[in-house]
Amino acid sequence: MRSITRFPSRLLALLAGVLVAGAAMAHGDVTPQAVDTHELPQLGEGWRDENPFRGNDKAIKIGTSAYNQNCARCHGLEAISGGIAPDLRKLDNECATQKVDAKKASCTKEVDDYFINTVRHGRTRNGAVYMPPFEGTLNQEAIWSIKAYLETRRERPL
Repeated sequence: MRSITRFPSRLLALLAGVLVAGAAMAHGDVTPQAVDTHELPQLGEGWRDENPFRGNDKAIKIGTSAYNQNCARCHGLEAISGGIAPDLRKLDNECATQKVDAKKASCTKEVDDYFINTVRHGRTRNGAVYMPPFEGTLNQEAIWSIKAYLETRRERPL
């Protein structure tokens, strides 16, 4: 009788261990993955401060794959955050509320600048890394293609 009452608790412990291990494995390989951008126009060595691939279907396709390989583990599938990192569908929300085209364009440029600098250099606070830097792992074409993809996922279209 004693072994029967122990069995459920052992089974429960085993299942809990499997679930914890599964959750850890679901996070995926945290090593940044290279992105093949040979089909995109090469942007040169100087970093752009605005997205040159906005609305470019090829860039969006490449950016979708690049996002899934490098960003989704923290920012969520289809850019829908599960709370670990910011929800990237909301990046341009302030811009969408601008009524004047010049202000909307200025806001979009500012968000592009924030995005490219955050992805290139990462984010740290009090010595803790909140986002790793991707410069040197992802080229400019890959980073802007990810932004082109994210623009298709906007919460509020421009």
